[in-house]
Amino acid sequence: MSSSGPTPPSPSIPPARAPLKALLPLFGSTIVFACLDTTAKAMSYHLPVIEISWFRYVINLLMAMAVLNPISSPGAWRFKLPGLQIVRALLLTVMTLANFSALHYLQVAETTSIGFLSPLVITLLSVIFLHEKIGIRRVVAIVVGFFGVLLITQPGFGTFHPAMLLALTSMASGAVYNLVTRHLATRVNPGSLVISLAAVPSLLLVPALIVVWQTPSSPLVWGLLVFMGAAGGFGHFLVMTAHRFATAATLAPYGYVQLIWTIISGYLIFADLPSVWTLVGASVVIASGLYLLNRERVLHARAIAAARV
Repeated sequence: MSSSGPTPPSPSIPPARAPLKALLPLFGSTIVFACLDTTAKAMSYHLPVIEISWFRYVINLLMAMAVLNPISSPGAWRFKLPGLQIVRALLLTVMTLANFSALHYLQVAETTSIGFLSPLVITLLSVIFLHEKIGIRRVVAIVVGFFGVLLITQPGFGTFHPAMLLALTSMASGAVYNLVTRHLATRVNPGSLVISLAAVPSLLLVPALIVVWQTPSSPLVWGLLVFMGAAGGFGHFLVMTAHRFATAATLAPYGYVQLIWTIISGYLIFADLPSVWTLVGASVVIASGLYLLNRERVLHARAIAAARV
């Protein structure tokens, strides 16, 4: 899943109804990310995953450098907390490599559905590493969400594919990536986060790229590689635009619409239709995530009400 997925709401900002000017770019981003994942799956039959991933980030880096050049945006080139920024970029690199590798074997809808477990994992990791407290209802939501993933993967029932472990690795890396991003968001220039996120994997993958390099076989393949890099950058731009007009808590539930686009694109390009178990499991994961988001909102509303008394 190329997007970070829906994330639990920020406890410091009260949720509000999402205006159209926030929903339109958000829905646009879900379409772009679905197209990105579908293209990555198609490219995996022509080129090594490392090469596909490198193109995705180096083109993204060139786009970022054109917009955030040292003259117009000098702050973007001042890298505070460089160690943590590198860790963040490494996590996204692992997420991308695992996701693109999984897409070679799995349907796009399957990897997307597994990726939707990320908000529940983020909540769990917040308890473990940030010592946040959660009640029994949210614990149940997390357990139910994991049960939904079991319905999708069905380990031990003959339909489990080892690539599902790659999808889970991608999801877990994305969850930790989101936690690190939360920590850096208020401490580091946003431009430097964009630059480092594209620069680290672009440089990191070069040694492996030299070993596995295959020259793209046609102008179409070249074009699709460029499209992937542009789509990644444009998709994140749309997400950031949406968050200018509404809070993360407000927008999070709408991110699940990406599953619809992945089902459509998977069918149109690969004639793939998700199994009943994938749809049922995805529904369970999404329902758990929506309940978790709603519970966060209720508790936050109570906290605000108590503070005003």
